[in-house]
Amino acid sequence: MTQSFTVIVPARLASTRLPNKPLADIHGLPMVVRVAQRAALSHAAQVVVAADSIDIVDVCQAHGIRALLTRNDHPSGSDRLAEASALLQLGPNDLVVNVQGDEPLINPTLINQVAALLEQRPSASMSTAAHEIHDLSEFTNSNVVKVVLDKEQLALYFSRAPIPWWRDGFAQGIQSLPKPAPLRHIGIYAYRVGFLQSFPSMTPAPIEKGEALEQLRAMWHGHKIAVHITPDAPGPGVDTPEDLEKVRALLKP
Repeated sequence: MTQSFTVIVPARLASTRLPNKPLADIHGLPMVVRVAQRAALSHAAQVVVAADSIDIVDVCQAHGIRALLTRNDHPSGSDRLAEASALLQLGPNDLVVNVQGDEPLINPTLINQVAALLEQRPSASMSTAAHEIHDLSEFTNSNVVKVVLDKEQLALYFSRAPIPWWRDGFAQGIQSLPKPAPLRHIGIYAYRVGFLQSFPSMTPAPIEKGEALEQLRAMWHGHKIAVHITPDAPGPGVDTPEDLEKVRALLKP
């Protein structure tokens, strides 16, 4: 039986592209509530929202979702999760899954798979997910994060660049996808709590700053990240008003 785990949903009220994003209405429910309800369909022992605003806490509680008020000056979601895991008094070997607060279409099965993978891989401090890229525009898009793996399905590197680089096939520019298919990273993570609570004190890595990818800090410090490959592309997340309309259309009653 899979070790029990906790889902923590970091929710930050400030958003430059979509103000008050966690509270955005999706057919009568705030987005953060929809995310937590989806996460509750997983095998998680508990689902907790880690909020930076009492407004988010109040909305969650009104809908029967447990929420914690965390500091509003955290530089990243990982820092917020570290504080939340301490407030929940989780042990160093407990597992936490970070489900982003702007993923109202998150697949509960994927949550279970990422948690189970970390339990199965004691050498890893984190686990995450990826799926094959079959669209050339995704491969060349710097907003789409790619990952390459070793034979044990541990991450070798994450990048916004098109990796792996197909030397001969790209001689005339990127006109087709390499084989085997490259992998797109999906932004869901499971952590061992001991690692999660130490992460904020780790020195930021030069490669992390250049790529603007926080997970590279863990790798730079020698931690391993196990990657679950799913055949299913995730539903769209919400970063912009246009994204919100897409999700509203998909969830229309």
